[in-house]
Amino acid sequence: MTLKIHIDDSAPPYEQVRAQISEQARTGVLPVGYRLPTVRGLAESLGLAANTVAKAYRALETDGVIETRGRNGTFVAAAGSAAEREAAAAAQAYAERVRRLGLAEGAALDAVRDALRAVYEE
Repeated sequence: MTLKIHIDDSAPPYEQVRAQISEQARTGVLPVGYRLPTVRGLAESLGLAANTVAKAYRALETDGVIETRGRNGTFVAAAGSAAEREAAAAAQAYAERVRRLGLAEGAALDAVRDALRAVYEE
């Protein structure tokens, strides 16, 4: 198990680093507790500025994908699967609530899309 990141011209480099680490953690390629390279180490190996990797790590930490343990390093966190379980429980509760309210599936999905759009565009 090794961190594999490929940078191309498809998106900003920090977003590619963030997305690829997130995907590898979510799918288990990088298991919970896997120690990530230092910001400088990863930046050097990818040919990126340290600030680019630091920005990706900050976003991943905010998302609960990784956790920094001070001088001990940065590790894949267990929060990803917990977050997915919590989201599934919230979705189930929402589905039950809109059914009780008599909303059609299309109207319920529209409400979710509107809410997500509002939150993600903040």
